[in-house]
Amino acid sequence: MNRVELEKIKEKALQDHIPIIMDDTLEVIKKELLHNKPSKILEIGTAVGYSAICFSEFLQESGIIDTIEREETRVAEARENIKKAEVEDKINILQGDAVEILPTLNDTYDVVFIDASKGKYPFFLKEALRMLAPKGIIFADNVLYKGYVLSDYNKHKQRTAVRNLREFLAELQNNPELEVQILEVGDGLAIAKRI
Repeated sequence: MNRVELEKIKEKALQDHIPIIMDDTLEVIKKELLHNKPSKILEIGTAVGYSAICFSEFLQESGIIDTIEREETRVAEARENIKKAEVEDKINILQGDAVEILPTLNDTYDVVFIDASKGKYPFFLKEALRMLAPKGIIFADNVLYKGYVLSDYNKHKQRTAVRNLREFLAELQNNPELEVQILEVGDGLAIAKRI
């Protein structure tokens, strides 16, 4: 992996106000990936490819990341970034809406990283669980959503996202197959391990 390029990709994303994984969130995930090297990762929400590039260094040999992105301009930028970082043999971008793509996938993934439309987290969870390997891990970013999820927030603008994130967290925590941690790193990170 080309680390110099990775830094440039990060800087550009921050300048362009493209939401990328926060450093402290990334550190927590890196520790887990180092401990349990995955052979297949599913990422829901590619953006410009930054997190997928970061995760690619923890894959087993010949491991692969499938990452889903809806926006064409982001897909183009992600492809370019992945090439610059010299990891195009490890990352496969699926272009389209995750709600349509996920039901068509039938692979088994060791890790699923959810970082896309907050209002669709409950649907993403259902699909992630369907494809999660035994002992697999689901990471979901931004689950505390600026603190709104744990507060009595009820403004109209973000109400659906907040309600669906609360539903997502409840489903995670009530699932007997999962060991769940909600960490207050970044904008909230859920880690769910299949027992």
